Amino acid sequence: MGIRGLMSFVEDHSNEFFTDLKLRDTKIIIDGYALFHRLCFNSNLELRYGGDYDSFADVVQKFFESLFACNIRPYVVLDGGCDISDKKLTTLKDRAREKIQTAHSLSLGGGGYVCPLLIREVFIQVLIKLQVCFVQCFSEADRDIMTLANHWNCPVLSSDSDFCIFDLKTGFCPLNSFQWRNMNTIKGTQYYIPAKCFSLDAFCRHFSNMNKALLPLFAVLCGNDHINLPIMETFLSKARLPLGATNSKGRRHHRVLGLLNWLSHFDNPTEALDNVLKYLPRKDRENVKELLCCSMEEYQQSQVKLQDFFQYGSYVCPDALNLGLPEWVLVALAKGQLSPFISDALVLRRTFLHTQVENMQRPNAHRISQPIRQIIYGLLLNASPHLGNVSWNALPPQPLAFSEVERINKNIKTSIVGAVELVKDHSDLSKLTELSLGRRQILLLETLKVKPTILEPIPTSLKLPIAVSCYWLQHTEAKAKLHHLQALLLGMLMGPLHAIINSPGKEDLQEDGAKVLYEEFQRVKEQTRLGTRLDLDTAHIFCQWQCCLQMGVYLNQLLSTPLPEPDLTRPSAFNTLNDLWRLYNGSLVHGLCQQLLASTSVENLLRMCPKAKQLYEHLFNATRSYAPAELFLPKVKSTSKKKRQKIQGTNWSKNRMGTTSHPGCWYEGSNRFGLLMVENLEEHIEACQLE
Repeated sequence: MGIRGLMSFVEDHSNEFFTDLKLRDTKIIIDGYALFHRLCFNSNLELRYGGDYDSFADVVQKFFESLFACNIRPYVVLDGGCDISDKKLTTLKDRAREKIQTAHSLSLGGGGYVCPLLIREVFIQVLIKLQVCFVQCFSEADRDIMTLANHWNCPVLSSDSDFCIFDLKTGFCPLNSFQWRNMNTIKGTQYYIPAKCFSLDAFCRHFSNMNKALLPLFAVLCGNDHINLPIMETFLSKARLPLGATNSKGRRHHRVLGLLNWLSHFDNPTEALDNVLKYLPRKDRENVKELLCCSMEEYQQSQVKLQDFFQYGSYVCPDALNLGLPEWVLVALAKGQLSPFISDALVLRRTFLHTQVENMQRPNAHRISQPIRQIIYGLLLNASPHLGNVSWNALPPQPLAFSEVERINKNIKTSIVGAVELVKDHSDLSKLTELSLGRRQILLLETLKVKPTILEPIPTSLKLPIAVSCYWLQHTEAKAKLHHLQALLLGMLMGPLHAIINSPGKEDLQEDGAKVLYEEFQRVKEQTRLGTRLDLDTAHIFCQWQCCLQMGVYLNQLLSTPLPEPDLTRPSAFNTLNDLWRLYNGSLVHGLCQQLLASTSVENLLRMCPKAKQLYEHLFNATRSYAPAELFLPKVKSTSKKKRQKIQGTNWSKNRMGTTSHPGCWYEGSNRFGLLMVENLEEHIEACQLE
């Protein structure tokens, strides 16, 4: 949730409100949402190119390895979908607008932080690989985290100021003072992580030994993500709150200080609430009281017992049970096998489409994957009769309608999208898992408009990404060029190359070739990070591909994975991709695009590693079947239309046959990689301008 100004206030009083810890030999409950954002934003990761997921995965792995070294047993708790009451909708929309502005700033070379689209999926995969226990709550996780931490008598790790309000037995450790990169030792043998722990007792002592039970009222009066009543400004303006400090920090935290000092004069929440209402018009008092009391309940004990999930695999959430959702859906949500996107669509019939660093002048990148979402919505239509009781305020009375909050230019808009009405066998969500593997696979591939035979030569765990790429290529709005496709497919080789290098028993020559190619890719990636200007059109095209992949993964999950997701257990180089985070690296594919536009050919890159060359050939042949024909036609840019027509008339007709009659251009028409090398001066200048 978050309380405005509270975290900076307590950090300004660190010596008073925090105690130093040497954290080791303990369980710890981790706010997963806060953690993956902190690791993404505070690790010097490149955020302009749509996700350097391998670098992020390395950071996450190092974080948990530090915990393991100190015998700290982590339990990660992730937020789920939006609350059924939808009380946070205004806050979510405000944040969506802020994210658009930040993404726009990044796209123009400015600063800011926007999580890449697939960061949550990568985070969960790393947790699975490291065998870290985690759960995905049905909605917001704060109360469940507090309840579990008190049950196990262990600290909470988060950056959410709400944990300064919860009465935690063992305290709350803020992420920004959790020094996991600076492990230390006791007597040279036992490792620990230096940390600070917030003391609620010290906090209350500072404010005249105020009653802890008053803090939830403070939170809702100060304003959190769930409540923001304009009428409360009436109370704040009339109450003449005692500031209690006159320095600049005190003035900056005027509201926090004033409310805490004012509340400290009351014995209990009832007395304080009655005094708040006295400042309001009589006609508003009952409604305001009800809203405040309801919001204060968010700081009370949760009915969900996460310890049962971690010990027995049983997740029981009263709110979810009351909706009558299929058991398999509830289990899959708790295990992170279905995304919060699915629960939002299922319960609220509304989803948020997250903005990426894309071209704000073009329609948002998610538009290309709307047909996949419409199939997802169709599968979710008839989940439970109890969902009829949920308020769908955002929707007109259309039984097949879902709403999507999406970017329009540099603002947000709620668009109404129709679900695809599916055949009877596919319209009952409770029986979806009973369908045969073949039928589920057919539904997935028909949605992606891909024939199964195309995928036969493709390694098992690359089938879904290649099917998604075929879908992406078929949409003219993607505007993908040959070098975009080539760069994307080359990027997919990172996983297999990593597997070759790390697999025992390989021939030295083959391993050496894989190492050289892998190192070349790393060089391209690093060179791109060092200040290459972002090509907005290229960024938008790859954002569209990621949107297709995201929805392809979500549909695949909803259908109980008829196409395998990346396998995290087997090391075989070409039977598995290994990890999702090696499927796409933004800095690498953007850098490869620049090289392919300039002078490098795919064939030159891959000549050192025959295995990689063979795999690339399979990937390219599968995708080219669905690419528009013009993708493979040579093009020459010229300021003179007549000159361009002359060049095309005299030379390109021969070049399509694979000859090289024009001295400045070479098109290898019969080459199985679809190579295009255009080296005249005008194209070279244009490539430099793109940089």
